[in-house]
Amino acid sequence: MATNAEPIVMSTPETQDEHVTWIGRDRPGLDRIIPESPARPAPELAPEPGAIEPWWLRRNVLGAAAVGAALVIGALLFGALRHKAAIVPLAQQRNVPLISVVTPGLRAVTSTVTFTGAIAARNDMPIGNDGDTGRIVAVYVEAGDHVRKGQLLAKLDDAVLIPQVNRLAAALEQAKAQAALSAAEYRRAQGVESAGALSAEDIEKRRATSVTDAANVKVVAAQLAEAEARLNRTRIVAPIAGTVLTRGAEVGQIANPGGPPLFRVASGGEVEMRGQLAEQDLAQVKVADAAIVRLTGLAQAFEGRVRLLGAIIDPQTRLGEIRITLKPDPALRPGAFARGTVTVAQAMRPVVPQTAVLTDSRGSYVYVVDAGNHAARRAVRVADTSDQGVAIASGLSGTERVVTTAAGFLRDGEEVKVAAPPAEPPAAPAAAPAAAHPAS
Repeated sequence: MATNAEPIVMSTPETQDEHVTWIGRDRPGLDRIIPESPARPAPELAPEPGAIEPWWLRRNVLGAAAVGAALVIGALLFGALRHKAAIVPLAQQRNVPLISVVTPGLRAVTSTVTFTGAIAARNDMPIGNDGDTGRIVAVYVEAGDHVRKGQLLAKLDDAVLIPQVNRLAAALEQAKAQAALSAAEYRRAQGVESAGALSAEDIEKRRATSVTDAANVKVVAAQLAEAEARLNRTRIVAPIAGTVLTRGAEVGQIANPGGPPLFRVASGGEVEMRGQLAEQDLAQVKVADAAIVRLTGLAQAFEGRVRLLGAIIDPQTRLGEIRITLKPDPALRPGAFARGTVTVAQAMRPVVPQTAVLTDSRGSYVYVVDAGNHAARRAVRVADTSDQGVAIASGLSGTERVVTTAAGFLRDGEEVKVAAPPAEPPAAPAAAPAAAHPAS
């Protein structure tokens, strides 16, 4: 038995206008429930007197109405989804890449080889002290001076050598006089030999003395010549005509034989560029090829020709030597950094943008678009690179459509879509001719 009694409301014609009151076991008093706004719908058919409407019949009617509404909504949704496009999985979606192409054609291309190096004197002759150790007492030239052959450059102290030369010169005169006296005595002895005034032994002694004195003259003369040569070596002169590149001699400096050079002279002022050329480029360059040399900081270009190519390749750097003969110019200072360019060939070649050429383990390649708009990989060999683009030596004829952008994201045989070329700006209208003014 429940604690609270549930009221059972019976709807009858007699009780429709009366208020319903219920009494619970836990409620001491009576509560009257008054509906806020009692609705009195007009029934289509009046119920019979004394008939009671069951509550479950009303609930079934509402449920049937809800089910019918759900069926109608489901039918509408089914019809809408039936006409919707089928969803394609992401893996099966197909996006055709949009690319830009160019037809390079053929251009006149000049193939060049570029290298770096330094300006140097062609005949850089070091000049030092080749005599006895001495102190420098005078210097007569500076770096940059033009000197002639035999011109005095510096002088060493000769205070000791000059007296030696003078002494030997006097000894030579004395030896010559003694030799002349001995020769005269020998001639007189020969004159009286037939008369028997002198013995054969005395005559032989006089002959030996004459020969000895004559030989002594030669010894003293040689000693004098040696002393004079040593004296002359205190004078440091230019062995060739040219330009003084460096001066390492200072007054008071001790000049030792075999020491560092006191001067460096360029023969005739001739200069050249000495550089290092890559191994693959060295095979393309020939002696007497035209070259252009530029110095850092100078806009002027200096013309020259290849004079010498190295006979060996450095096994460590894989570089070979190249020398460019240049005309003498005050701006060409030995030691200056220079960049050289040698023209090796001229030909008609396709030129493509640098973005079109790719490189991987198999070498350089480009992508070309065939008639069916499919990208195809094409191996190429690069001839040269310039500001205008990349010159192709082989692999292209110039009539192909070469992919210029996004080539790195394509696959061989992939379908592509070629972008339309940009529209050219309209030409400016021609100015109308000025009307002629009649002469007044």
